[in-house]
Amino acid sequence: MNNNLEQGKKIIKDKIPLIPKNPGVYRMISQKGEILYIGKAKNIPNRLKSYVTDSNLPIRTERMLSLTKNLEVTTTSNESEALLLEANLIKKHKPRYNILLRDDKSFPYIYIGNKDKWPQLTKLRGKKSKDGYYFGPFASIGSANWTIKILQKIFQLRVCDDTVFRNRERPCILYQIKRCSGPCVNNISESNYKKTVIDAIDFISGKSRKIQKNLSKDMEQASKDLDFEKAAIARDRIKALTQIQMSQKINQTNLNEADVISIYKESGKTCVQVFFFRSKQNWGNQAFYPKHDSDENIKEILTSFLTQFYENKSVPSLILTNTDIKDLKLLEKTFSTKENKNVIIKKAKNKNEINISKLAEKNAKQALTQKIYQTESNNNLIDNLSKKFNLNNNINLIEVYDNSHIQGNDSIGALICFGNEGFIKKRYRKFNIKNDKIKNDDYGMMKEVLFRRFSKAVKEKSGSLSLPELVMIDGGKGQYSVSREVLNELGLHDLPLLAVAKGKNRNAGEEKIYYEKKEYVLQKNDPLLFFIQRLRDEAHRFAISTHRAKRKKGLRKSLLDQIDSIGKQRKRALLNHFGSARAVESASLEDLKSVEGIEDNVANKIYNYFHE
Repeated sequence: MNNNLEQGKKIIKDKIPLIPKNPGVYRMISQKGEILYIGKAKNIPNRLKSYVTDSNLPIRTERMLSLTKNLEVTTTSNESEALLLEANLIKKHKPRYNILLRDDKSFPYIYIGNKDKWPQLTKLRGKKSKDGYYFGPFASIGSANWTIKILQKIFQLRVCDDTVFRNRERPCILYQIKRCSGPCVNNISESNYKKTVIDAIDFISGKSRKIQKNLSKDMEQASKDLDFEKAAIARDRIKALTQIQMSQKINQTNLNEADVISIYKESGKTCVQVFFFRSKQNWGNQAFYPKHDSDENIKEILTSFLTQFYENKSVPSLILTNTDIKDLKLLEKTFSTKENKNVIIKKAKNKNEINISKLAEKNAKQALTQKIYQTESNNNLIDNLSKKFNLNNNINLIEVYDNSHIQGNDSIGALICFGNEGFIKKRYRKFNIKNDKIKNDDYGMMKEVLFRRFSKAVKEKSGSLSLPELVMIDGGKGQYSVSREVLNELGLHDLPLLAVAKGKNRNAGEEKIYYEKKEYVLQKNDPLLFFIQRLRDEAHRFAISTHRAKRKKGLRKSLLDQIDSIGKQRKRALLNHFGSARAVESASLEDLKSVEGIEDNVANKIYNYFHE
């Protein structure tokens, strides 16, 4: 290792004189071209000198330098740009020696349009490209759905999409249960609907007391006018609003726009808990488990988390933490420039801030404890599996395969993955069966799926779907034989394979397991059997749900999709005009020609398609 370490240091030392003294990002590269580490610096040469001159480098850094065979540098105009570029590249390349934010995704927002005659209430993820009002982020779809239900119950705004809305002839069931005011059939005037939209925006912006006062006035006035039906509607809304105010956790810290972020570390693992506060309301919280070296300190972890977390998300005006972070002023400056507003990052200090920060830390501790327990439990189950079947290799990753089809239609293969931290959803894969001759043949389908998956892995020898230590399939002797044949053909003779066959009468607990020409039957109360069943059932669930989604997509295909010259725009125009594909089918030629965007020759083609 010492020779490699000195070689790595020499590579960096030789590069330093060639690098300008500017801010930027540097990348340590391995022999195979893999990015080992990405770092940023205000002055790149000065930062790189510390790798060469420091005699007390951490062991982790020495290991990284030992593998370093090349160094790449990108300069930026300022340090803020370097910080954002570093976060972007880390998330893209996921270097093994960086602290990594895992399970990163966009959060849902609630959206209310401002250009529509009858604005729709809906959820949105991703880029905010439409004009209108956005409220969020919400920590989960559940939090957003709960808030939408509140808005439906009190303000009765529509949630249906524009196509459904335009083509309704009578109100849907949401009108019957008083979750919608029925604007689709003009059961509410445009002015009154817009008033309820404004009230809904005020409510979600934290002005619920104002809404309650207005509703009380409306109820009193309706009573005076002897309009008891209108008074009853206002009364029911006040009642719903009161119940929501009682159940809703309005935070006592008076945080109007803030994220409370607390970190907790134990046994070399870390949990970061994020609480979202908007409009003085708690819009949910979520736990994250950054990947890092066990000896990494909390300050480094939280700093890296913040840069990666907000790289593709809106930054609130205030970020409260339970510990100090590195590069505080740089982060504040970068986020303020990014959002075009003043962003403050600070450690909780006053009583209310400390209370909410400690609550987030308590949640982080509980989540991490559960995660560690789950990991230990999974490790024990995997070890038991290895011992039971005399598997020689250490198992870190298990892949389970299943197929699904209905009489050869919509045939798919499914792959799920399991590791010491549980099911790894991002490694799940579906395979649309390409060979029409085997779409009703379970053996042929399994052969195609395994060949496609492992031939690709053998060629690449790395990547997002590297080889597992164990393969499990749902099936009996026949499936085991054809699967073993495929793996052997690809040179994977040493890759263990288990087949799990359903027992007599397909009863759970009577499964037979096949491994290397032997048949195993486990006791019904054996924890190992429950574990194998859990893996098999998850593969089955994923296969069935994927098959149903494919089948549903096929059923959704309109008859119009089968006609040449009918693209998205013309299809939308026809459906908006006639209401359904069946109505288009029965339309006269003159009716088809009257649709905006449908030329005479296209109208003739549509008419002839349905009537020849």
